[in-house]
Amino acid sequence: MLHKLTGIVTRFPKTTIFLVLIATIFFALQFPKIKIDTDPENMLEQNQPERVFYQKMKKEFSIHDLLVVGIVDKQGIFNSDTLRRIARVTDAILKIKGVIIENVVSLRTSDNVTSENGTLVIKHFMEEVPQNPQAIEKLKNAVYGNPFFVDKIVSQDGKATAIYIPIAKKSEGYRISKEIKRILKKELSPEEKYYLAGLPVAEATFGHDMFIQMGITAPLAGLFILILLFLLFRKGVFLISPMMDAVLAVVWAMGLLIGLRFPVHIMSSMIPIFLMPIALLDDIHILSDFFDRYPFIKDKRKTIIATMKDLYRPMFFTSITSAVGFASLAMADIPPVRIFGLFVAFGIMAAWLFSHTVVPAIIMLMNEEKLALFLERRRQKRSFLDRMLKPLGNFAFAKSKVILIGAAIILLAGIIGIKQIRINDNPVKWFKPNQKIRIADKVMNKFFGGTYMAYLVVKGDKEEAIKNPAVMAYINKLQNHLANLKIVGKTSSIADIVKRINYVLHDENKSFDSVPGKRNEIGQYLFLFSMTGDPNELDNFIDYGAQKANIWVQMKGGDNIQMSRVEDSTSAFIKKNPPPAGITVSWSGLTYINKVWQNLMVFGMLKAVSGSFFIVFLLMIFEFRSLRLAIISMLPLSFAIISSYGLVGFLGKDYDMPIAVVSALSLGMAIDFAIHFLQRFRAGYKKYKNIEATNAYIFQEPARAITRNAIVITFGFLPLLGATLTPYITVGAFFSILMIFSFLTTLILLPALMRIWGKSLFASVKNNIKKT
Repeated sequence: MLHKLTGIVTRFPKTTIFLVLIATIFFALQFPKIKIDTDPENMLEQNQPERVFYQKMKKEFSIHDLLVVGIVDKQGIFNSDTLRRIARVTDAILKIKGVIIENVVSLRTSDNVTSENGTLVIKHFMEEVPQNPQAIEKLKNAVYGNPFFVDKIVSQDGKATAIYIPIAKKSEGYRISKEIKRILKKELSPEEKYYLAGLPVAEATFGHDMFIQMGITAPLAGLFILILLFLLFRKGVFLISPMMDAVLAVVWAMGLLIGLRFPVHIMSSMIPIFLMPIALLDDIHILSDFFDRYPFIKDKRKTIIATMKDLYRPMFFTSITSAVGFASLAMADIPPVRIFGLFVAFGIMAAWLFSHTVVPAIIMLMNEEKLALFLERRRQKRSFLDRMLKPLGNFAFAKSKVILIGAAIILLAGIIGIKQIRINDNPVKWFKPNQKIRIADKVMNKFFGGTYMAYLVVKGDKEEAIKNPAVMAYINKLQNHLANLKIVGKTSSIADIVKRINYVLHDENKSFDSVPGKRNEIGQYLFLFSMTGDPNELDNFIDYGAQKANIWVQMKGGDNIQMSRVEDSTSAFIKKNPPPAGITVSWSGLTYINKVWQNLMVFGMLKAVSGSFFIVFLLMIFEFRSLRLAIISMLPLSFAIISSYGLVGFLGKDYDMPIAVVSALSLGMAIDFAIHFLQRFRAGYKKYKNIEATNAYIFQEPARAITRNAIVITFGFLPLLGATLTPYITVGAFFSILMIFSFLTTLILLPALMRIWGKSLFASVKNNIKKT
């Protein structure tokens, strides 16, 4: 069927290109519907228990995504001028559409709990800006006299203040953050520095920057690949078909994704970058083979038909294995991972279709006279690749035993390195260290309790359970335990409020800075607080029926391993100090959700890749009709993965989301070289009947095509190193390294294996060799 397709395409090249472009226009028309999504909650299934619980607790405790503003004055914030500017900033922020005014926590809006003549008094710390030293000192004493707000709205040293800004919709985070920055620039003096931090800020900024990166890195990668192709083929006309295929594959894949109403997240934003080099693989093989054949056949149509006849089988299996590698991600537990894998797989098969239609069609439209002249001159010249590959082939064949020993040593080192890999990630670290968001994160976590929010929910088996003194005291014990953990900077709970009321109503006697021992006393304090102050202020810490309580845990770091350590330490504490009967304790919050989805993704990717590795192995058995050849075909892939990930372990690089993504890409890409090598070696052995002569043949056109592909893929990802977002940089650098390992394994290790076992391998499959 493919032979017939090539015949039809070469007879009607213009019609073929016209039909492909019509279909492409349909996909391109979907692009205006694009929607960006960086919400970590959407990385989990709708029915994922952690997601369901988080959404439920947000409603029960009026929890919203928080933007955190830090204002730093090295001379101290407690002076009239600075306090006046802080007040103006806060008042302006309260007017921004999308800000939940009643839940803003700041020096200007937060209530202090005190007493006067035995009566509870609740009022704002700074209803009016203090104008004289006495008033300023009174404000300072009030703030530092209430531990609930120290390290939350003011720093210990008095040089910084924070404003916690809840927003109604996470999708509005970027807009609101830009408006806040405009206010800060307008109101603050040059001596006062401002910082905007928090995971929602990171996510909103990342979503914006990701969109920009899509528009910059993909064209940049395309331009870079264009230059590489020109250096390899030395004629501009030969760049048209591969670049056209790459662009078409991207448009089809992204157009289908957007047209089906899937949002673009961090992983799917990388689809263009991934597809561009992949889409060129078959094209480079076709052009390389066409160049070598044409000077002898001297007819475009006959040459392209002969080329496609020999290459259709390896091209099909390289494409299908790459597609399977990505489609395997459909087995992952993370929806965006599944979407990414499936649409890259679709793009790969679209590129395969273009290789069988667009490439032959464009070749047929070339001027035959100019083509013949160029290729004849090219044939007479000995290229750099020829000068390099022949000695490499001789070396790999002659030093086979040494190479096998060296490969075994490298493989062992890789296994040792893999054992040192640490699984960890943090969305804030997706930005470079010198970017504003990373600097803000560092400064804010230095001055305050922490910008990474997690929540510990204490639930009773009946209403009013939280008012039980034993339960309230247990909440206090949990906080004390968390406070002793280095990564935890601050905790807040309903127990703090109850203790504060107890303390101030007993004339600030330190012996009463504790949880009352009677249920009715706790109930009276909570009722008194809700009647005297704003009852909404309790909503963040206790539900309406007093059956659940929420402990705010502010952390100074948001790494997965840091969250896991806090979680494990808390579990150990609970095991050693069981809660009162009927009480359960559960984690939630954005930092915890990030840990959950990232762990699910990493282990899900490992599961998916392992499954697809087996599927690809079965495909190789079917392709080669030989178990031993199938095993050998998997060696470059296995060697590349083990060596590359071993290097990751030795370098101390965390196994994070980008590294996990590349594992799927490597599965399909790394085996491409091996399939072409073994297919061509088997065909060559059938012709030459001699392993050494076959090896010499392989290091001519077949090795040139493999090398050209390796160069394009390896260097094609390097433009990602100039990205502003670290996941793109990681993918670019790591995948280039992985492809280098795969390329070297194919052209050094496989010839060595052929030298030792080639005769027995091909003798065993001689009867199964089909005419290709």
